[in-house]
Formats: sequence, C-alpha cells, structure tokens
Amino acid sequence: MSKRQSYLKSPDLLPISEKDRKITPIGYSFMWIGMVVVLATFAIGGAGVISLPLPLVLLATIIGSLAIGFFISLTGDIGIEHGLSFPVYMRAPFGTVGTHIPSVVRGLAASMWFGINTYFGATAMNGILSIIAGFDNWFVCFLLFAILQLFNTALGIKAVERFADLAAPIIILISCWMYVSLSDTAAAGGREVWSWVENPVTGGAAFTAFLVVIFSNMGFWATLSADIPSISRFIKAPKNEKNWFKRNKHALIGNLIALPLTQAFMVVIGGVAYIAVMNYDPVIALQEAASGFVLGILLLMIVLAQWSTNISANIVPAATIFSNVGGPRFPFWAGVVTAGIVGTIVQPWNLFGVIIPVLLFIGGILSAIVGILVADYYFIRKRRVNVPDLYESNGQYKYMYGVNVAGFIAWIAGAVSSYFVPSYSFLVGFVVGAVCYYLLAKYWWFVKYKQAEIEDPSDEKYLGLSVGRDWVIDDVAVESSLDTPVTDDPSVTT
Repeated sequence: MSKRQSYLKSPDLLPISEKDRKITPIGYSFMWIGMVVVLATFAIGGAGVISLPLPLVLLATIIGSLAIGFFISLTGDIGIEHGLSFPVYMRAPFGTVGTHIPSVVRGLAASMWFGINTYFGATAMNGILSIIAGFDNWFVCFLLFAILQLFNTALGIKAVERFADLAAPIIILISCWMYVSLSDTAAAGGREVWSWVENPVTGGAAFTAFLVVIFSNMGFWATLSADIPSISRFIKAPKNEKNWFKRNKHALIGNLIALPLTQAFMVVIGGVAYIAVMNYDPVIALQEAASGFVLGILLLMIVLAQWSTNISANIVPAATIFSNVGGPRFPFWAGVVTAGIVGTIVQPWNLFGVIIPVLLFIGGILSAIVGILVADYYFIRKRRVNVPDLYESNGQYKYMYGVNVAGFIAWIAGAVSSYFVPSYSFLVGFVVGAVCYYLLAKYWWFVKYKQAEIEDPSDEKYLGLSVGRDWVIDDVAVESSLDTPVTDDPSVTT
C-alpha cells in the first residue's frame, strides 16, 4: 500500500457501520437543544425586535429554521446512507487533494466558533464562581472550560451524546425560568415584550426586515448544514430502507422539530433580553435582572449550553476535518486539540465584535458548498457513491492532480455571489453553487473524468445502508468491494 493510500485511509475517517451508529433520535434532538443556545442566536432576536414586533421575529425564525433543517436533512443523508464524514465525501465534488481547502475553511470557522462560545461560557462560569466563592478571573475560567470540553469530545461521539442527554433537560427548564425573569424585568420597565418595538417599520421595509430574520437563521446554520454528515453518520437508521423519509426519520425529528422549536425559543429570549435591558447578551441581561442563587442557576444554563453546543457543532466537525488533513498519524483526539488551540489563539475576547460578522460571512461562503453537495449527491450521482475509490489515491476521484476543477469554479461563483447580497447569502450562495456545479460537472468535468456510479447507476454496487451494505475499507475490500454480493451481515465486506 502506498503512502498516499495510507493517508486517505485514516481510521477515524472510515465509513461507520450500521451496528456502530449509537446516537438515538432523543439523543440527537438533545444535541440540537444544546447546540442552539449560543450568543449569535440571542443576537438574532435582539436585532429583530429593533424593527419588528416579537411575534413576527418568532414567525420568521420558525420559517428560517424549518428551511435550514430541510437542507441539513438533505446533506445529512450522506452520513446516514454511506456512513461517510464531510471531508471524505468532499473528495467527490472537490477531489482527493482539493477537499482540504474548503474543508479547512469550515474547520477553522468551527474552531473560531469554539473560541467564541467558550469565552461566552467562561464569562458565565466566572459569574457563578464569583457568587459562590468570590473568585473573579475569566481567563482562568476560559482555559478550564476549554479543557473540559476538549476532554469530553476526545472521549468519542457517545460521550458527546451522553452529555447532551444530561444538559438538555436542564437547559429547557432554566430557559423557561430565564424567559420569565427577563419578561418581568421588561414589564417592570413598562415594556410589553410581545408588542414593543424600538424603531418600528412598515410596508416594504417591514417585509425586508422579516426576510433578514429568516435568512439570518438560515445563514447561521449554513456551516453545520455543510458538515452534518460528520455527525449524522453516527445516528441510528434502519437497514434495507430505500424510502428517504423512513431512512432519515430519526434525523428529521432533530432537524425539523428540535431545531426549529429550540431556535425559536432562544431567539425569543434574545429579543426579550434586549427589550428588558437593551442588550441581547443574556449574561449581561441576567446580571442586571437577577442576583444571588437565582443568577447562579441561570448562568449555569449558559455554561451547559455552550459546552453542549461546542462539542457537537464545532469540535467534532473541526476535529474530523483536521484528522482528514493530517492522515492516520493524526487521530481524532489530535484534531480535537488542534481545534482547541486555533479557537484560543484567535483571542475571541479581543476580537469578539469582529469575529462574529466574519464567521457569518464565512457561513455565506459555505452555503455554496451545501449547494454543491446537494447537486453532486442527489442530482448527479443520485445517492450512489463509489465509496472505496474515495479512499484510493489513484481512483476515480483523483481527477486532475487530485482536484475537481468544476467544484472549485462553482464554489467561487457561489461565494462571490453571496458576498454581494449578505442579507440573503445562504439562498444565493446555495443556488449559484448548485446550478454552476451541476452544469459544469455533468456536461464538462464528468465527461472528461468518468464516474463509475454515473456510468453504471447500480443500487447493488453503489448504495449503502438502504441496500443493507456496510462499507468496509481495507486492502482486500478496496480491490473486491464492488464484486462482492450485498448481504445483511454487517461483518461481510461489501
């Protein structure tokens, strides 16, 4: 086996078999509950109530969350059907070498979000310790909080799910308490949260503001909609189920129920916090609205939420990507440490006001990748993938020096388009990226570089879980995989 083959076959990036998929639908939903509670979610609510009443902000959030939940479900099937992570499948639309460029962009963004959320959680942790013991050093809290999250993630995906199971019920209860506390503060100031607007707008301006809230919610989760396969490949799913909805039913519960409901509630809390104290940051709002034991309990929710958010939405995707770049000698835990280092050296406490706009801009850029993934997986390959060749340096995904030029042209076109319409960046980036890629790949690139699953669209050869297949990649399997009959025995290499 060549050095390059070994590089592509990093053990942490091999397909996940059906028996090793441990995340339950409840566990996945709880992961969403934790992931949604971040400062940027509250900011959407705070910005929304400046020009729109809270009911319209809530409606726009539900619409945007359902829409992005649908896109997340589309790309998530890559992990459910084939057990593949985001950086591995990206070898198909970008090439075995080209995959590293867009993947690393996402990995760096995820690492920076880790730093921001850790800083946010550290301020809450510092507040708790100040109440309990008079301790006041947010930087020590930052380092301690970062180490705890990284250690939790390094233990594996089941440890991530177990923490979500613990944190989610607490987050729900304390969020309700937080809403009541902030609403009382607003009422004491003479502001009714469901009708108050700082600078109300009407007509076309109101419609534009409504759309901005919708696309803000979509753009915020553009990053995760790109690399959700890195998580969805661990979700329990039925074998031999070709119906897309039935196969993805467990993921759909999280993406179309847990995500919209939790996102909507947290956006409402951000709006109420702004109405109460003119600041959407609930840590600041709560410190003005509560004290003592009550404040400590409310701040505990912020800590648990940032912990749950980071390990699921940021550290797991980033670590998977860095492991892909580093190869077999750079295991998942090393990727976890790398994500932590990157998230710290950007100094989110100094660049807080700059990093969030930059990361939301990166979200617009990554929306083009979501479009490319959907076009490649559904419209060109029609869910059939020559998985063994994804791990071969000289296979069909080598293209030109390891690069799929069609993917990069489409990505640049989508990213540039999204830049000029920041308020609608997700939709514009997605559509332009998808259309450009489809046309370039179908009528140019794949005419030149033939793809086995396109030339011979066989379910038996190129589908995964829906035909009972567990992809197993090793020296023998790569040579014989497409010639071995599909069986229901997960121990059989197919």
